[in-house]
Amino acid sequence: MSEEQEGQGPNSQPNQENSQNPQNPQWQQNPQGSQGFNRPNPNNPFPPYGGGFGGMQMALPNATIVLVLGILSIVTCCCFYGVVGLVLGIVALILSRKDKQNYLANMSYYTLSSYKNLNAGRVCAIIGLILSGIILLLCVLFAIFFGFSTLTDEEAIRQMLKELQ
Repeated sequence: MSEEQEGQGPNSQPNQENSQNPQNPQWQQNPQGSQGFNRPNPNNPFPPYGGGFGGMQMALPNATIVLVLGILSIVTCCCFYGVVGLVLGIVALILSRKDKQNYLANMSYYTLSSYKNLNAGRVCAIIGLILSGIILLLCVLFAIFFGFSTLTDEEAIRQMLKELQ
């Protein structure tokens, strides 16, 4: 055997070919020259130990926004016949669904506290939606039974209430 063939099995390739092989991603290097062993890989179902990004976990991108919108949907459920709270609650639920999917797909990348904030925002948004829906339904029923003009005219409302007593 020659020196080149020594130490090589029948199926092995020289090191130079192995480092340039596009089908062998463990040998590929990033532009900075170091290998990216601790970088997140979207195709890898098992994230690196420590959560990736050098062991640092991130907060969910919309967790705080969902919490604020959920609280505002409760606070504004009585504004403009419940429409404001309804819109804020729907937006909060849409944003929370996206972040919840991100968290469940990559649990080790995100902090648990941001996930808890996301869940609290979801609960507040659901409560705000229910309250806003009830207010809106009552306004619609009131308008059906007493007319739309009574919703804007305070004197007409007082007159209707006196007639009911």
